[in-house]
Amino acid sequence: MELRVLRYFLAIAREGNITNAAASLHVTQPTLSRQLRELEEELGCRLFIRNSHSVSLTEDGMLLRRRAEEIVELAQKTVQELAQSDDALSGDVYIGAGETVGVSFLTRAAQRLREEFPDIRFHISSGDGADVREQLDRGLIDFGLLFGTIDHSKYNAIPLPHRDRWGVLMRKDSPLSALDVISPGDLAGLPLIVSRQTLTNGTLADWFGEDLKELNIAGTYSLVFNGSLMVKDGMGYALCLDNIINVSSSDDLCFRQLCPEVEAEMHIVWKRYQIFSKAAERYLGVLRSRSAIE
Repeated sequence: MELRVLRYFLAIAREGNITNAAASLHVTQPTLSRQLRELEEELGCRLFIRNSHSVSLTEDGMLLRRRAEEIVELAQKTVQELAQSDDALSGDVYIGAGETVGVSFLTRAAQRLREEFPDIRFHISSGDGADVREQLDRGLIDFGLLFGTIDHSKYNAIPLPHRDRWGVLMRKDSPLSALDVISPGDLAGLPLIVSRQTLTNGTLADWFGEDLKELNIAGTYSLVFNGSLMVKDGMGYALCLDNIINVSSSDDLCFRQLCPEVEAEMHIVWKRYQIFSKAAERYLGVLRSRSAIE
């Protein structure tokens, strides 16, 4: 598969019409139709369902679209990286992170680097640990912020000088709001709202102990803001990290820490044997120095 042909394919998928795609690409419609047929023959599958005036993606086409978008994005990123010079350092640094005030460590380091090289741009995408690891493994981001145990066979890591604490986000009119801290038994039978990985990361599973099998899971979230809306609307109690939802200004919600206390250790990670752009390499140096100081 040629990169040019993948761009043709993406244009057809975007326009839903070969004639319109050809116009946007400044090629003839017969040329584009031929390239599409040759791509389908090369892959051995149909990518589009042809209608009288439009085309729509097949299941194989939808899979290729996701992969083609990643390939084209990586190609563009590589071209930008190779165009950088040491005299005027510029470029893009991509970071994936979950919701945590620990992200401020990354942004302070980013600002420190931008003071010296203002043409470096930083892009932070939000997601849970599974999302961040998938982006790392596909090469879509340079660094990821992850909680808990790190697979050092796949990633290099720097521990961050910050730890978040787990607790329960609840309505102020709920019975548990009268407690100072929350123990495992307090949550038995109550409707809980958890992140997709909360009960599989080991830490909270150990905290619940025997009570784990008695939990009543009412819903899950990938971003805690959405979980807070579920709590506000009375769906249950959300297990989450402190300081993400500002409860000090909320008339509806409050946060109580777990007892025994459970802390979330954070690491900034990157793939082993990663070849960085010059901008990402310089950013890594700033991260190392700041982690040693803080």
